Amino acid sequence: MTTPHNALQRMTSPLGRIELTADDGHLLTVKIGYADQLPLDAFPERPSPLLETAAQQLTEYFAGTRTTFDVPLQLGGGTEFQKRVWAALKDVPFGSATSYGAIAQAVGQPGAGRSVGGAIAANPLPLFVGCHRVLSVSGEITGYSQGAGVVTKAWLLTHEKIPFLVAPPRIEPDPVGVIFDVV
Repeated sequence: MTTPHNALQRMTSPLGRIELTADDGHLLTVKIGYADQLPLDAFPERPSPLLETAAQQLTEYFAGTRTTFDVPLQLGGGTEFQKRVWAALKDVPFGSATSYGAIAQAVGQPGAGRSVGGAIAANPLPLFVGCHRVLSVSGEITGYSQGAGVVTKAWLLTHEKIPFLVAPPRIEPDPVGVIFDVV
């Protein structure tokens, strides 16, 4: 079994386990585990100086002593639209939030908020490219594709002191009165 990276390192964090991959000069992927599982768990670690630096910077971020990252990133793969969205995400600083619609506007696709959401979900470098800083126009968390989803995103937003709302669970109407029969 082969992998597209030269280096692989895992670390623990307040969010759970995190997996980092790199080639010879760039950080390629960051994955936040769910239920203690990571995509490349079957592969042995192959640390590198770049990954050690990335892990150290993440440790500092989680400790509250770092607000920017300076490891070289490779936002590979993805469509041209996704790459424009990822580039726009890099402009949203620590402690700030934006909306899906604002990102759509920034990439020249007003009204493409849902497509922006799809591009954000495909971000290969969460944390380093802060996709957690994107909320609905009303300030609600609408989802997150890493770790434990909304719980992970809420932790990151709280860590950066970004205000947010969590939408209440949606209850579909009961058209026949079976579930919510009122007596």
